[in-house]
Amino acid sequence: MREVLDELMTWWDAGETVGVGTVVATFRSAPRPAGAAMLLGPNGEAVGSVSGGCVEGAVYELSQDVVRSGSPVLQRYGVSDDDAFTVGLTCGGILDVFVESMSKQTFPELGEVAADIRAGRPVAIATVVAHPEPSWIGRRIVVRPEGGGDSRGVGPGEGSEADAGSQAGVGGLRSGLGSARADTAVIDDARGLLATGRTATLEYGPDGERRGEGMRVFVSSFAPRPRMLVFGAIDFAAAVARIGAFLGYQVTVCDARPVFATASRFPAADEVVVKWPHVYLAEELEKGRLDGRTVICVLTHDPKFDVPVLEIALRLPEVAYVGAMGSRRTHEDRLARLRDAGVTDAELARLSSPIGLDLGARTPEETAVSIAAEIIALQWGGQGERLGGLAGPIHHHEG
Repeated sequence: MREVLDELMTWWDAGETVGVGTVVATFRSAPRPAGAAMLLGPNGEAVGSVSGGCVEGAVYELSQDVVRSGSPVLQRYGVSDDDAFTVGLTCGGILDVFVESMSKQTFPELGEVAADIRAGRPVAIATVVAHPEPSWIGRRIVVRPEGGGDSRGVGPGEGSEADAGSQAGVGGLRSGLGSARADTAVIDDARGLLATGRTATLEYGPDGERRGEGMRVFVSSFAPRPRMLVFGAIDFAAAVARIGAFLGYQVTVCDARPVFATASRFPAADEVVVKWPHVYLAEELEKGRLDGRTVICVLTHDPKFDVPVLEIALRLPEVAYVGAMGSRRTHEDRLARLRDAGVTDAELARLSSPIGLDLGARTPEETAVSIAAEIIALQWGGQGERLGGLAGPIHHHEG
């Protein structure tokens, strides 16, 4: 929706009703990703794209029907013999497109959501796109990070004072989907997606059961991907970059040695930078490109590289994680050098070193899993213990 937000808000502010078709799932070689959107304006305008031209005509006609009826529809466009000629999707892909009407009546929180998106504040919209009970379809909840404001929602055709026809919401929040149980499950999972800037369709039982099917919820996340900065162009860094990309991070590998810091050695990284690590980190800080979700992995285990960059990293006001690789002896030597550089004990307490959880890892890939496990545990409050030996909830909540 981000690419059509300006046009959508112009019509929403004017009190108009807009047809919105959104790709909620893709299969095989689909031309557009989940989250791509197309608008049907009040005067028949078409804005945006869900398929790069393949099925726009069919979605346009369906949007007209949905605006007239007010009933949202989930439609699959594929490559069967009939569909290929009917809608022109001959690329071999399959799209699930959810079409709904939006206005101040059906989505009163949209103004606040747009303000968050434009200000770069993380926000997600969780919408029921399929359910055995038709009245649930189109219900939505606006989800923000914990501590980032209320999560609220309404159903299709309901105003901001409606309670979605269900019991009281979770933690004092008004229910947006249809039951408190469904709200709890979806808010929890949506916050997990939002933390990594991911958009996805989730499936639950009809009342939000974790194990079950029948209810599909599309979570559209509006947040820049969190950053992972990997310092040291070594073989372990290649494995860490791969798992960082898998977890949804925007990965940067940085090293001062051009012979090692090459894009061909780190294909999973979004960028490979040839620069002294501490110089690059200082520049990124000055540009305002580091935030509370940024993770920093220092893998050089060479004091001329890692001490200067750690001196900066451990004094950053907001980063999620700072870890450094090395043996116990390297760790003790590093601490002494950092103290000599003026780093305080309180600042040193932020350092995860030796890096990672105790998994018995030996290979670069196993070590990358160990590092990723520590990052995840710190993010969500896990202890790194075996779940089979614990009681209570599996999912942790911040704070």
